[in-house]
Amino acid sequence: MTKQGLRELKRLATRKHISDVATGLFLARGFDNVTVAEVAAAAEVSKMTVFSHFPRKEDLFLDRHAERITQLRRVLAERPAAESVVGALRRHQHHLLASRHPLSGAVEGVIPLWRVLRASPALVNRMYEHGAEMHVALIAVLEADGAEPTTARLFAAHISATLMSIFELAVDRVLGGTAVEEVRRRQVEVIDEAFDLLEKGMGDYGVRSRASMPAR
Repeated sequence: MTKQGLRELKRLATRKHISDVATGLFLARGFDNVTVAEVAAAAEVSKMTVFSHFPRKEDLFLDRHAERITQLRRVLAERPAAESVVGALRRHQHHLLASRHPLSGAVEGVIPLWRVLRASPALVNRMYEHGAEMHVALIAVLEADGAEPTTARLFAAHISATLMSIFELAVDRVLGGTAVEEVRRRQVEVIDEAFDLLEKGMGDYGVRSRASMPAR
């Protein structure tokens, strides 16, 4: 492995360590009762190191957001030429569910995490900001894919709302006492219903030959 590859692995390991330590403190004491300085001390790193990985305190807890954006960009960029935007995202959501990925919402252990989140106005606000950031990221992806600005903005709004709704419905059902396996079983239908509705609005948008895309 190259030195650059080793550095990246070390960076990711440090980031995970800090996040794990922070999450443990937040679960034990509540998000608003823990400072970044306390996280840094417990993780045996400097405050500067914490902020180099997590620009905001809220991101220590909501640490999957960057991964979500990266995945969406990759899925849309790498989809086959004959696959629509909606088709690619539907496939991706089913993959998250089948692989029991935390971003599916239907996983074990989310109840304590979401209780902490919903007890903190700062975390709730940051979740809303994540939705807005997803919208902006999707606009950029769709425009790069050839969409006109107005089309990209409208479709991105529908897509981001759909993705957040799918995730939140799974979490709400788990928090409501439904067994995780039952939630996972029902989420298959939820995903398809959500994307069927999305498809009615977007149709087969995004099916194209990359070689014939207009220059931008």
